[in-house]
Amino acid sequence: MLAKIEQLLQEVENITASNADELEALRIKYLSKKGVINALMADFRNVPAEQKKEVGMKLNELKNRAQERIAELKDAFDSKDTGAAELDLTRTAYPIELGTRHPLNIVRNEIIDIFGRMGFTIADGPEVEDDWHVFSSMNFAEDHPARDMQDTFFIESHPDIILRTHTSSVQSRVMEVSQPPIRVICPGRVYRNEAISYRAHCFFHQVEGLYIDKNVSFTDLKQVLLQFAQEMFGPETKIRLRPSYFPFTEPSAEMDISCDICGGKGCAFCKYTGWVEILGCGMVDPAVLEANGIDSKVYTGYAFGMGVERITNLKYKVKDLRMFSENDTRFLKEFESAN
Repeated sequence: MLAKIEQLLQEVENITASNADELEALRIKYLSKKGVINALMADFRNVPAEQKKEVGMKLNELKNRAQERIAELKDAFDSKDTGAAELDLTRTAYPIELGTRHPLNIVRNEIIDIFGRMGFTIADGPEVEDDWHVFSSMNFAEDHPARDMQDTFFIESHPDIILRTHTSSVQSRVMEVSQPPIRVICPGRVYRNEAISYRAHCFFHQVEGLYIDKNVSFTDLKQVLLQFAQEMFGPETKIRLRPSYFPFTEPSAEMDISCDICGGKGCAFCKYTGWVEILGCGMVDPAVLEANGIDSKVYTGYAFGMGVERITNLKYKVKDLRMFSENDTRFLKEFESAN
């Protein structure tokens, strides 16, 4: 025991602490009820009688020196100039937690980066729009359901001012002031008059793309979308295009990707089909080109549009769409490693 006490005396003489937390840890280690010195005192009863006096004196010396050394370090901290006189009491309390990007922003930026490397530039436009840019220039019929108040938020009537239902309005604004070649993507928030649930919201985010030039074909569209899918979801991703209908494209298609959970074998997520729908696309209808001042006999083009929430759900398996807008920091913390 004497050898153990001598060893601890040497340790106590050399202990240092750079902050109050380290000092408290040292106090607990040596002087607490479960500390090493108390453990030695509890073992004192096993010391032979002829050694008790010597061992007892050494134990007291160890305890006193440990108390003195801890007190010296504490006094050094207390007397140290911490700059408290210059402390700004209006400042945010420490520790200041670092934030993280919102998952929708993470995915939107990734989409922008992928298409940016394929030569697409970013175009932006107003969220409060007129009927022409949202509907008429996009070849929507006068009696199309999207023009009803049940589907669209109206700000004014006659003339109709609305919250845009898609970022195609930005495509219209680009075409009316530019001549081909045009290669843009249009990210932004859009609004639709829908009941809020885990699957739908009255607002969401889109990224639409538009490419117009001479001799643009559906093959070009397919290759661009395949490149995007493999960059976003992995090099093994496959795509398929199913015939569909949109007023502003002809022919039109819905694009599916092979399910990245089951690898296309079929699971509950893809409803055992092996495929998951992610976007709509097609060749720009000649009527849209003409309405926006572009000669459809000279130029052709393709367009596509995807919901950012949809891509985010597929990428991060978020089950409830409402979580994106509830500002729950516990949810946002899950994406710290994705930045």
